[in-house]
Amino acid sequence: MTGEIIEDLRKRILVEEVKDFTIDGSKSICELIEYYGYSHGFMASHLYTASKILAEMKRDKDVLKILSFTGNLVSTGIRGVLSQLIKEGFADVVITTCGTIDHDIARSTGSKYYKGDWNYDDVFLRSVEIHRLGNILIPWENYGVAIEKFTRSLLDELVKQKKEWSGIELLWEVGKRLNDEHSILRAAYQRKVPVIVPGILDGAFGTNLVFHSYLSGFKLDLLSDEKTLSDLVFASKKIGGLLIGGGISKHHALWWSQFKEGMDYSIYITTAVEYDGSLSGAHLREAITWGKLKPSAKHVVVYGDATIILPLVVAGASCFLKSG
Repeated sequence: MTGEIIEDLRKRILVEEVKDFTIDGSKSICELIEYYGYSHGFMASHLYTASKILAEMKRDKDVLKILSFTGNLVSTGIRGVLSQLIKEGFADVVITTCGTIDHDIARSTGSKYYKGDWNYDDVFLRSVEIHRLGNILIPWENYGVAIEKFTRSLLDELVKQKKEWSGIELLWEVGKRLNDEHSILRAAYQRKVPVIVPGILDGAFGTNLVFHSYLSGFKLDLLSDEKTLSDLVFASKKIGGLLIGGGISKHHALWWSQFKEGMDYSIYITTAVEYDGSLSGAHLREAITWGKLKPSAKHVVVYGDATIILPLVVAGASCFLKSG
């Protein structure tokens, strides 16, 4: 390689200089996001890029916006941000897990979750009837019992109307009955955003559906949910995804996107690594090989705890939307 070619290549690559910044209490969140862009290394640039992609995805009227996330997040205060994303039109469809339904019902019906510690003794917590989810503490009566009470009452009422319900219809009925401004299911009901839970039986809510079916003949039509999702996908011109955490919710969003040659926009927030070949760890670039992400797509992976990363990404997107 000649010196002239090397110099030309260097000019193409070495374009933007890393800039230093200092921080104090007078800086706004919008300035902070911009500083992440200047700083660049290491995940700072990814967070900045995620904010820009999310804003662009929101502006693009041709995009079917998919919001996917895992239920563990709903046990934390980030539930309010997830609800906000639905209320503010960042999601045309939600794909999540049964844990989301469980925690949203429990917390929306008055069950309190408490601050704990990762190092609490789990044998002790069991002896005093407290669940631990990371550093979140949930009294036994505030989870299973609370969800069972709500779900039984709901199903007793719904089976009088009809025996068979789609998951989307059922969860809108749940949201209709939750009087909580931070409820995810209530926000989805109010905006008529379909909530797809492919693993809906994997949790307290799902188990109660099973038990109630024995007594009342209640039936759940999950194929109807998939028909709704497929109709939305095939009718769309473009697809975008804000994917928070891995597992079935992430995969389901990407899986259906392949039928439109892949997502056009994609943001993935994760703590999983790709080196064990896991679905959760799989990098978005791997999805290109499966046709789940277009080679031309705007995409980024942000490694970090979503309870820290997501509010910053959403705040950054709001800044970019306001600035035009």
